[in-house]
Amino acid sequence: MSGEPRTVLLTGASRGIGHATVRRFSEVGWRVITSSREGVPPECKRDPNWTHHVTADLADAASVERFVDEVNGIPGGQALHALINNAGVSPKTPFKERLGCLNGDLDEWRDVFQLNFFTPLSLARGFAAALARGKGAIVNVTSIAGHAVHPFAGSAYSTSKAALSALTREMAVEFAQLGVRVNAVAPGEIETAMLSPETEVLIPRIPLHRLGTPEDVASTIFYLCSAESGYVTGTEIFVTGGQHLY
Repeated sequence: MSGEPRTVLLTGASRGIGHATVRRFSEVGWRVITSSREGVPPECKRDPNWTHHVTADLADAASVERFVDEVNGIPGGQALHALINNAGVSPKTPFKERLGCLNGDLDEWRDVFQLNFFTPLSLARGFAAALARGKGAIVNVTSIAGHAVHPFAGSAYSTSKAALSALTREMAVEFAQLGVRVNAVAPGEIETAMLSPETEVLIPRIPLHRLGTPEDVASTIFYLCSAESGYVTGTEIFVTGGQHLY
């Protein structure tokens, strides 16, 4: 890459898809601002790509406001070239059941929507000016569960991701006025800590006959932030091995 390094802000960076995405952008020289509820992972503390890490609980609306102020105040952060809304939560009941329509407190539903839906909206608003300066891109991480009933993902999670898919379309139209593209990736069964132990029973329903890897998703996210997708906006790419076709 030539000229000044491009800057990406990534939430939920400490594990799984987020962690793989940090590596993908770092490999090609992007400046990465990472965020998670935890500090820098121990194995990354000597990695120069983790020097701009902001610890924040993005499930809390007040923390989101402070986070936006802090990141906008990072020296050299006048332009933002990509925002990746990856942080999310998929809770279960105390009995490890899906958090469905007939069980669980409604406050738990509100907590899910706060992180999975309202936080991406708040961050997009908060960094709109910086993204406009960078003619950047936003990528929302949705889910296959937002498009069909899933045996392991609860109703609160699934509907919050469906709402995020719809938000992506609305944002694509409005942010286009700023020269900012907005897309989404919808992962299927990806080998991360969020994956249910029972997920392997779904492999026969995946045309590619394997679970996905965090790197599979990270590569798609990178494409949507790169010049190669410069005329792509309002799109949701399924990273499911074909599972969404059934």
